Formats: sequence, structure tokens, C-alpha cells
Amino acid sequence: MNFQQIFGTLPQTEASAPGRVNLLGEHTDYNDGFVLPTAIPQQTTVQLGLSQDGQHHFYSVELDERVSISEGTHTPSGFASYIFGCIRLLEREGYTLAPVNVYVSSAVPIGCGLSSSAALEVATLRGLRSLFSLPLGDVKIAQLGQQAEIQYAGLNCGIMDQMAASLADTHSLLFLDTRTLDRQVLPFPTGAEILVIDSGVHHSLAAGSGYNQRRADCEEAARLLGVKALRDITDPQAVESLPDPLRRRARHVVTEDNRVLEAAAGVSAQRFGELMNASHTSQRDDYEVSVPEVDTLVAILQETPGVFGARLTGGGFGGACVALVAAGYGEGVSLEAIAKYQQAGYRGRVLVPSHSV
Repeated sequence: MNFQQIFGTLPQTEASAPGRVNLLGEHTDYNDGFVLPTAIPQQTTVQLGLSQDGQHHFYSVELDERVSISEGTHTPSGFASYIFGCIRLLEREGYTLAPVNVYVSSAVPIGCGLSSSAALEVATLRGLRSLFSLPLGDVKIAQLGQQAEIQYAGLNCGIMDQMAASLADTHSLLFLDTRTLDRQVLPFPTGAEILVIDSGVHHSLAAGSGYNQRRADCEEAARLLGVKALRDITDPQAVESLPDPLRRRARHVVTEDNRVLEAAAGVSAQRFGELMNASHTSQRDDYEVSVPEVDTLVAILQETPGVFGARLTGGGFGGACVALVAAGYGEGVSLEAIAKYQQAGYRGRVLVPSHSV
């Protein structure tokens, strides 16, 4: 059903935002570190219009779920929490918002580590900016989206996903310093393209995974090392005095930051792939956010001709893998990798390149 069939009126504005895939810089953003994401073709789209009954109404096409919000309502659960958070944060910024109808449709896969939540937040904020003519810049939108996720969805996330949804494109990499928000648009390594495959293991960071615990570990490690954040440590040897698991958590962050900085300085596709492989090993062994299915898929990709490197992408505990492959090899690599993954007893699917967007 479309907007008019759900709400009885026509929408007054529409806005979209993409999902993202992170090539390097996993779990570094909430440590004030460096990241290197790019946008994916899949987008989340919201249509908005003014509500006539004094309530907010949100509808998700994919979930076929409608949520109504009255004055004084507590934070709803699920997809509505992100939209509700965006509205409440704008009100706390001093903006007066009339009740709205919000219709959400999304091609960004949920539970794959491709930031479907950030795409929803940024799309919602863009739509509210348009509907109410709000003077919001793209960085401010990203910052509000992050706070919506932290304060209303319960995930103590960094800023990378929202900055990528708000500022990245599919044709380049966004090199971002998450402490200063300084950023630079960089080209993909020469002669390479990206491939993203869903492992088939649904991940949910906001629902009791180890994500928030990993962040707490990093904050404790920084405190013990006497620095504001792990970003301030550049020599991996400096973390060796920490007790486990803090030592391994901190070692991942420090080495991951160094990998991003090396890649951003400009390296060959082969070297970039080596950095991705090292990143996955670090996530698997030191940060402990991978799962056997993902490790299997990554190993298959790394052994497939035409692949420079592959790794888990996103927060972990399931989700998707990203590979850097030789230009023009994406389709062939994906077919071979998916076939071998199925032979191992798992079911995956190709997300990028997308043939349905």
C-alpha cells in the first residue's frame, strides 16, 4: 500500500539516504579514530506529510507495521524508535514540529551490517528538514542521527554510519577523522571494485549483542593508558601492558587506525586487500566480533582468484562481508564464492553490485 492508502492523504515531501559499507576502520569511530566507508546503491526512502489528528503516525512497508505516537508517549520499539528519536531531538534543538505521517520504504538490507538504521535516521531528518524548512546542514543531520540511535534505540554507536549516510557516495571513499569530522573524498584503488555478500547470519547490535560491551572495554583501556581515546595511541606495543581482554580490544583499534591511515595515504589494490585481510584477522581474534559463518565466507573470498582482500564489515556478530576485487571480476567472484559457501552448508546472497537498484 502507498502513502495515500495508509494515511488518506498525499505526501508533501520525500527524502532518501543510502546504506554504507565500510572498507576499513571497524570499531574505530567510537574511539575517535579513522574510517573509510563508501555508500551502497540501496537507499531508504521516507515520504512525509502533516498529520491531521494531532498524532504522529509511522508506517514501514517492509515490516507492514504502523505505529501511532501521542503526546507523552514513551519511546516506541523497533523502526519507530529511530524516527521518534529524530523528532524528539529536533524539538530539543528548539524547533517546533507539527505531527507528521511518515511512510518508510527501504532497499537497504536489515541485519547485514550495512547501516539500515543510519539510512533511516538520515532520510527521516532530510525529510523533516524539507517539510519544515529547517536550517540543518549535512553534518548536523549526521550528528542528530547518531544521537537518535544512542538515546532512543539504545546503541552507543560512533558517528561513521550517519556521516556516511549523509555525505558519502557510491563512486568514492569517505576518509573521515571521527574526532574532528575532517574528511576527504578519495578514489577507490586503481583497477578495483567492491563486492558485498550477506553471510545469511542476521546481526542486531541494538538487541543485547556485545557491541556496547566492546565500547566499554575500549573506554576502560583508554583510561588505564591515560589517554582520552584509543585514537591517541599509535604504537601497538603501548597496549601490551593491559590485562586481557582489554589488551586485545585496544590492539585491534590501534592497528585498525594504522591500517586506515596507510590506505588513505594511497596504496595499490593489492596492498589495500592485504590491509583488509589483516583487519578481518584482527576483528576475529582480538576484537572477537566475527562468527564461524562469516569466517568461512571471508576465507572463501580470500582464496578466490581476482580477490585482493576480504573482511567482515559492520559491527560484527553476523552480517555481511566486503571484498576488494579486480575490476570486472565482481560477478564471477560472487558466483564462485556463493557456490562454495553453499557447499559448506550456508546460504548467502550478493548485495553489491546490486541488480535490483
